[in-house]
Amino acid sequence: MFEGRRLVIATKHGKEEVLAPILDRELGVHCFTLPTFDSDLFGTFSGEVERLDDAVLTARLKCEKAMEMAQCDLAIASEGSFGSHPSFYFLPADDEVILLMDKKQDAFFSARELSINTNFNGAEIYTYAELTDFANRSKFPTHGLILRKSKTSGENIIKGITDWPVLKESFDKLIRGSSSLFVETDMRAMYNPSRMQVVAIAAERLVATLKSTCPSCHFPGFSIVKVKEGLPCELCHLPTRSIISHIYTCQKCLETKEILYPNQKMAEDPAFCDYCNP
Repeated sequence: MFEGRRLVIATKHGKEEVLAPILDRELGVHCFTLPTFDSDLFGTFSGEVERLDDAVLTARLKCEKAMEMAQCDLAIASEGSFGSHPSFYFLPADDEVILLMDKKQDAFFSARELSINTNFNGAEIYTYAELTDFANRSKFPTHGLILRKSKTSGENIIKGITDWPVLKESFDKLIRGSSSLFVETDMRAMYNPSRMQVVAIAAERLVATLKSTCPSCHFPGFSIVKVKEGLPCELCHLPTRSIISHIYTCQKCLETKEILYPNQKMAEDPAFCDYCNP
């Protein structure tokens, strides 16, 4: 379905470095980028342009724009969101969504990777010593930094700082007339190898989804659309909140299949039962 086709990677931040080898190898496509494509129009991490839509819709909009510009019918885009982990609130997380849109088949396929492999951080600093400490904790200089007057300031932002002399020069420039500055990690992929690794993992997940085909029509992307709770407790046999099955659906023919006991266990430990262990 994909072999031999042109696939535009909707990025201006170097993601083709990890995406192209995976997609070329696994799907047989010919990946390319557009020098004039500006993904910053859909939102920036540093706040100059607000992201108006959620990650999935933003990725779709990027794909549509790139296909229009490239005059092709196959595109891929990723969109990252950064903040506290939804379960481990004290840890920062990178929530990476990747989406492949096939205009020819009128279909799109997506995958997600939620990872704590991120240096996402920001802080108000008053001295160069504090800045140096933040930089060391943020994997600088292999990972870029951003300096600005304040956390909410949209002026005098210096991005993509990746060496110590430039960091010192930028600090000296912005601190004049101010008592403090705001430093943050640069989360753009080409300045953040940790994020680039998460993008690559998301791409591998997407490929696995594409290789899962519908048992009826053999269309790719036969994937989980719903999980069912209710795995019985092995002691009282009442349903728990643990997963008992996964529901797969084909977006082409709508074939649905339920896979019972996806975690290879038919009963749950009473420790996770709301009745035995309220």
